[in-house]
Amino acid sequence: MQQYSSLPEQNSQIDTTPTPLIKIQQLRTELWLERSLNQLQSRLNDYLLCASNTGLQAKKATEAEIFQIVTQELDIALNNSRVAIALFQPEKTVSKVCCVSRSPSPGLQCPFVEVIPKKAKHLRLRLQELIKLKDLQQLENQQPPSAWRLTDKAGGIIGWIIIATTSPSSDCEVITALETQLRSQLITKSAQYCVNALAQLKQIQYWQQRSEQLDEFNQELERTNQLKNQFLANTSHEIRTPLSSIIGFTHLLLAQGYEPSRERHQEYLNIIQSSGKHLLALINDILDLSKIEANQLEVQWEIVNVPDICRNVLALVKEKAANKGLKLCLELDPDITTVVADSLRLKQMLLNLLFNALKFTSTGTIGLQVINKGLVIHFIVWDTGIGISQEDQAQLFQPYFQISNSVASRGEGTGLGLVVTRKLAEIHSGSVEVESEVNRGSRFTIILPLTPFKEVGGVEEVEKVEEAEKVEEVTISSLDVLLVEDDLPNGELMQSYLNQLGYQVTWVNNAVEMWKALTQINPAVILMDVKLLEENGLNLVQQLRKNQQYCQIPVIAQTAMAMKGDRETCLAAGVNEYISKPIDLPLLASLVAKYSQSTR
Repeated sequence: MQQYSSLPEQNSQIDTTPTPLIKIQQLRTELWLERSLNQLQSRLNDYLLCASNTGLQAKKATEAEIFQIVTQELDIALNNSRVAIALFQPEKTVSKVCCVSRSPSPGLQCPFVEVIPKKAKHLRLRLQELIKLKDLQQLENQQPPSAWRLTDKAGGIIGWIIIATTSPSSDCEVITALETQLRSQLITKSAQYCVNALAQLKQIQYWQQRSEQLDEFNQELERTNQLKNQFLANTSHEIRTPLSSIIGFTHLLLAQGYEPSRERHQEYLNIIQSSGKHLLALINDILDLSKIEANQLEVQWEIVNVPDICRNVLALVKEKAANKGLKLCLELDPDITTVVADSLRLKQMLLNLLFNALKFTSTGTIGLQVINKGLVIHFIVWDTGIGISQEDQAQLFQPYFQISNSVASRGEGTGLGLVVTRKLAEIHSGSVEVESEVNRGSRFTIILPLTPFKEVGGVEEVEKVEEAEKVEEVTISSLDVLLVEDDLPNGELMQSYLNQLGYQVTWVNNAVEMWKALTQINPAVILMDVKLLEENGLNLVQQLRKNQQYCQIPVIAQTAMAMKGDRETCLAAGVNEYISKPIDLPLLASLVAKYSQSTR
C-alpha cells in the first residue's frame, strides 16, 4: 500500500536559526507524524483489503470498525490521549458518540473522553452520549482545538473527531509551536484518511452486495438449468417410447409375409393411435405452457355440463385404473349442473390431476368429487396413494419439477402438468390447492367461479359452432373439394378420408396447380394449407378473394400454426374457418359438410 508523507513546509513562525537541539527535536516530531500517519494508513488499507475479500463470509465490514481503528491509532500517537468520534445527526441539534478509544486503565469499565471548552463546563463523553452541536463548534474553534470535522467529498458533515483535553508530548514536556502544528496536521490528515476509508468501504459493500445478488442469480440459473436438463431427458424418454411403438408396429404391419389376424391388426392400430395421441398430449403440454407464459392462450368460454364432463374424463382413465386394479369414484353435488368455462381446458385440468393420481397410487381408490361452495365450485381429485412431503409440496408447481416415484416403474411425464393446471385455473379466475400427507394420499382441488370474473363473450357463437360440429357425416358424391397441401402424408390422409365420405377430392400441392384445377372444377370448398413450399397459403386466399370468379368459394385453412393470434390472422386473410394440425378428422368432416351445404 502507498505510504503518505506529511512533512511540513518551512513555517515563518518557527526560528529560522535553530540550535542543534531544536533541529533534533523538530526532526523527531516530523518523524513521529510520518510514522503515525503511515501506521494509520497501513491499518486502514489492511482492513479494507480484508473486507474486499469476497471469500470473507463470517464477518462483514462495518463503519464502526473504521472508526475504532482511527481512534486507537490516534490514541497511541498522542500518548494515550483519549479519542472519540461523534456522528452528525441530520435535522438534530445534537451529535452522538459512536466510538471511544480503549481505556489505558484495565479497571475502567466505561471508557470516556473528557474535554474542557473554553467558555463552558467540561464534558465527559461516553459511548452513545449526546453532545450539542454548539459545544462541538466551540471545541473545533478554540485554540488549540479539541474537535476536528469529518466531511465527505461533497462537503457534507459526517461527524467529528474529539481529542481529550490533555497535554500530550512527543518527546519533551513543553509543547512547542511546531508540535502543536504537527499535532493538528496529524488529526486533520487522520480525518481525511477516515473519510476516504469510509468511501472505499461503501464501494466494497456495494460490490459485495452485487456479488451476492449475482451468486444468487447464478444459483437460480444453475437450478433452472438442471431442471431443464431433467425436463429434456424426460421429454426425450417420453417421445421415444410412443415413437418406438408407432414405428415398430407400423413396420410389423408393413412386413412382407406377415398377415396378422383381424384382432391383432386392430390391436396394433389401436396401439399406434394411442401412442400418437400420447405424443400430441406431450407437445400440447409444452405448447400450452409457452402460450400461457407469453399470455397467448385463447380461452373459448361456453356453458359446460358438469356431470357430463366429469363422467367423460373418468371414462378416459377407466382402462388405466383397471389395469392397476384401482377403483374409480365419482361424487357429484346435485345442485351443480353447469359452469361457464373452456370445456377443453377444464377437461385438461381434470385429466392432469387424475393421471397424476393414477401415477402415484398402487392400491385403493381414486376419486373425483364436485362440491358447490356458493359462488365457486370445487373439483376435488383425491387418491389413496403415496402422498407428498411438505418439502415437495413447496415445489409442486415449479416448471419441470417431478417427485421421485417409487410406485411407477419409470419416471413419467415432463413435470409440466401441474404447472399448466394451475395457470389454466388462474386464467379461469380460479386457483389450485393441495393437501397431502406421506403414505396417506393426496387431495388436489381446482377452485373455479361459477361465472368467471371476466367478461364472458362468445358463448352463443360457440354453441352455434358446436351445433355445426354435430352435423352428421353425409355422403354427397356430387360435391368437389379442392385440397391444396404440399405434405404427402397429410394430403393422402385427408383425401382418403373425404373420399370415403363421398366427396370428390382434387389434391394439388402448389399455387400453379391450384389455379389450373380451378379452371377444370367448381369446388364447393377449398382446403388451404397455410405453409406451402413455395407460397404462403394466406396470400393465395387473398388472391382468391380479389378474383370475382372465385371470391365466394368457402376456404378452410388447415395449418400447424397454433399460437395465439394465428386464427385471427387466417380469418383476416379471408378464410371462412381454421383447423389446426394434427387434423381432427371428424371436425374436418363437419366443417366441410357445413360449408359445402351452404353452397348447394
